[in-house]
Amino acid sequence: MYLPFNQMPDHARVWVYQSDRKLNPDEKKYIKDVLADFCEKWNTHGALMPTSYDIRFDQVIILSVDESQLGASGCSIDSSVRMLKEIENKLSIDLLNQGKVSYLIDRDSLEVSPLFGIKSKVEEGTLKSDTTILNPVIQKKSDLQNKWLISAKESWLNKYFAN
Repeated sequence: MYLPFNQMPDHARVWVYQSDRKLNPDEKKYIKDVLADFCEKWNTHGALMPTSYDIRFDQVIILSVDESQLGASGCSIDSSVRMLKEIENKLSIDLLNQGKVSYLIDRDSLEVSPLFGIKSKVEEGTLKSDTTILNPVIQKKSDLQNKWLISAKESWLNKYFAN
């Protein structure tokens, strides 16, 4: 049962998937169509769940489920991963690899870097302690307001900055 993202309750569970590159308008339309169709049918053990999605920075997909009446089962989560793999394959993007760090270059522009080279981004000054990063391990929709966009020094990246 699809709901607009802004109508999902603050306690709704969220999963964040970062693309390794910015999506063009045609790709975004394709993803929106796939996600809307998926959310309309997303169920756990045959029961429809209130679900939604959002795309931010033309690069980040957020899936959401209101688990207050019915929790997402392992099978239902697996079905979302299968759908995301299909998107990955169709568009040649990387969504499911969690080995990425995303940070804002400016208010609306996101850079996604492989985790492997993140220390060099700090050393060259591209990534600073006050750089806003995306915290991909948030769990609730309300976390998008106060725990999602944080400074690098508030994250595990703090170990790379002189204190």
